[in-house]
Amino acid sequence: MARSNMLKPSHWIWIPEWMAQDEQLPSIVCFRKTFTLDRLPERLEIRISADSRYKLYVNGDLVLVGPCKGDRQIWYYETVDLTPWLTVGVNVLAVEVLRYPAASEKGNSSVIRSDTPGFYFVGEYQTEDGKLQTLSADENWHCKRNCAVRILLENPFLSHLYIKEEASGNAEFHSWKTAVYDDSQWTFAEDLDLVMLKRRSVSPGNLLPRPIPLVNLLPRHLCGVQAIRASATSEAEWNRMLSGGGSVAIPANSKEIVELSAGELTTGFLKLAFSGGAGAEVRILQAESYYLPAGDDKWKKENRLDSENGQLQGMSDTYHVSGFGSAAYPETYEPFWFRTFRFLQLEITTQAQPLTLSDISYLETGYPLEIKTSVRTSDETLAPIWDISQRTLRRCMHETYMDCPFYEQMQYVMDTRAQILYTYAVSADDRLARKCFADFQRSQRYDGMIACCYPSTGFSVIPSFAIYYILMIHDHMMYFGDKKLVRTYLPTIDAILGYFDNHLASNGLVDKLGGRLFVEPCWSFIDWSPTWDASSGIPPAGLHGPSTMESLLYIMGLDHAAELAEFAGRNDTGAEYRARAEQLRQAVRTCCIGKNGMLQDGPGIDEYSQHGQVFAVLTDTVSGNQARENLRRTMEQKDSYAQCTVAMAYYLFRALEKCGLYDYTAQCWDVWRDMVKNNLTTCVEEPLHQRSDCHAWGALALYELPAVILGVRPTKPGFADFEVRPVPGHLTWAEGNVITPKGMILVRWKRVEDTLEVDASWQSDKEDKS
Repeated sequence: MARSNMLKPSHWIWIPEWMAQDEQLPSIVCFRKTFTLDRLPERLEIRISADSRYKLYVNGDLVLVGPCKGDRQIWYYETVDLTPWLTVGVNVLAVEVLRYPAASEKGNSSVIRSDTPGFYFVGEYQTEDGKLQTLSADENWHCKRNCAVRILLENPFLSHLYIKEEASGNAEFHSWKTAVYDDSQWTFAEDLDLVMLKRRSVSPGNLLPRPIPLVNLLPRHLCGVQAIRASATSEAEWNRMLSGGGSVAIPANSKEIVELSAGELTTGFLKLAFSGGAGAEVRILQAESYYLPAGDDKWKKENRLDSENGQLQGMSDTYHVSGFGSAAYPETYEPFWFRTFRFLQLEITTQAQPLTLSDISYLETGYPLEIKTSVRTSDETLAPIWDISQRTLRRCMHETYMDCPFYEQMQYVMDTRAQILYTYAVSADDRLARKCFADFQRSQRYDGMIACCYPSTGFSVIPSFAIYYILMIHDHMMYFGDKKLVRTYLPTIDAILGYFDNHLASNGLVDKLGGRLFVEPCWSFIDWSPTWDASSGIPPAGLHGPSTMESLLYIMGLDHAAELAEFAGRNDTGAEYRARAEQLRQAVRTCCIGKNGMLQDGPGIDEYSQHGQVFAVLTDTVSGNQARENLRRTMEQKDSYAQCTVAMAYYLFRALEKCGLYDYTAQCWDVWRDMVKNNLTTCVEEPLHQRSDCHAWGALALYELPAVILGVRPTKPGFADFEVRPVPGHLTWAEGNVITPKGMILVRWKRVEDTLEVDASWQSDKEDKS
């Protein structure tokens, strides 16, 4: 793998003794570079990347994690100025690289790998006498593999993350991130041949700058002890240590079980520090919640703080203490990947030597979302719902949007459409959204279908999810009015619509596209309605024939695509989409309306759901009094119709608003009121099983309060025109500040008898900055 002297250096390096068998399991490879500064430079900017993931430390401090998630077409690098972490004298760059095998089932599902592992680094600085000194990756960097860390599946049956660890203290790496460490016994790195690298589908030919801001790395302490199950140490001593004011001494030959609280569900890089304790085993369980017994060895989630009757469940890392740590230079353990937790359970078993735990803290991480919108209303129960919603959105934004940070960390189209809309409403920030648009465009298959989640090492299809991609682009058009962006994605949209058009049956409806999860190649998921639990989230009518919902969603996609095409100046295309949508409406009206006037879940099948009535309203397939009556019936007779859950609440609220039934949302908020009552700090995925405590499609309040309750919405692309048209529902007053791409809008309204008094003012972007 040595490069020829005739070739330009690639600045990609790797450990020279890498063998074919090393590609069978995830591995940690460490790189070090020391350099001396006579004076601090004004700026020392570097570029860094790796295959598969890296953590960059400068003089012992974690500075950067990456690279930003790309795929086999695009690989990203990060740029950062190192000067805040540098010192006069000896400085150390220490980089941990986690290499996942190229085989998709042997690593994290959302981290794409190439066939060749590597670490990329470019940087240089000027000495006092004006000479340039390089820091770029070459054969002068030292490297060593850390075989004391094993990366494991968190679940043997279904694992998206592949981040669980079993690690042992390794004296060979003690203090390796600092200047006191001697790396003379390490191997010199090997340059990767540029010609060989170009055979890869990604770097360096498609090595591109990170398109989004760096994630946060914010120092945080745990709040305190939640429960002590077995301990020779007092709660007060534990709390002092957690706040940084002491240490906890754990006797020899003892077992300690203590449960700690972060105060809220969070995402962060954990760090533990020990001295002594040779042979001790430390098990660190991360949990979202306490689970309560439900009989027959089953468990349920209710009061998330009920440590008295409940137990923590989640993923555990195990660390075996070697005992070489001291108070000055403790033995430390930092799991490579960030962890999602609200509670941590430490189960510590010591051997013949006592163990001192001097630190357990974390660096909170996530996309640097700046929430600028604020809303107050006459319904005091909405304030804590707003609070848990904004936290949920934060926890589900990293290098991509993600469904849930605890279980999957995958960017799903349906979930992300809602998350992006919520982001616009509270921050007017579209940077992560733009990356999302590009991600899914690159996932598109030969037949027009896009992946339901991406980046991903596999290709999974939920056909209807592709429609939500079209809605995403339409949302961006309305908020930001970027014609170039719309034109970029119109070919992708046309191919998606072509997929559905190619799957029309002879009766004009969208034919059966998929079925149950894990049973058919496509999963025709719609919602986690309890009524559909046995059919894995799809209307039972769709198990044996076409699902009306897929036709309704195709109509919605055509309608929104028509507006996008017309905005881009392609009026003929827009007219074509409108004509196709109308033909499909007529087919649905002909084949899928029962004798009761309601939309059937499948043509000719007398099964009905709230979902069918909602999307019939939103697509104008049914209108007027009939639409209103159909929807009202599903609100009044909940046991007779599959109900929209958290995932579909946005669409239910839009249909209720359109039909003049918005007062019903007062009862809809009960789902979130129950979350608050049960002491959640984020929004659940769905109310039946409540698998995930943090799922940002549930952060509905972030849109509903500013855009509907206060009524601030664009009426023309790019907020060129907008309305302030509050929809009060059950409220008597509301006020707040709503950020838009054009500036802040201040709104206050109240009911006075039968009228609504509205006071609104606009602060332009220029005025806002001044």
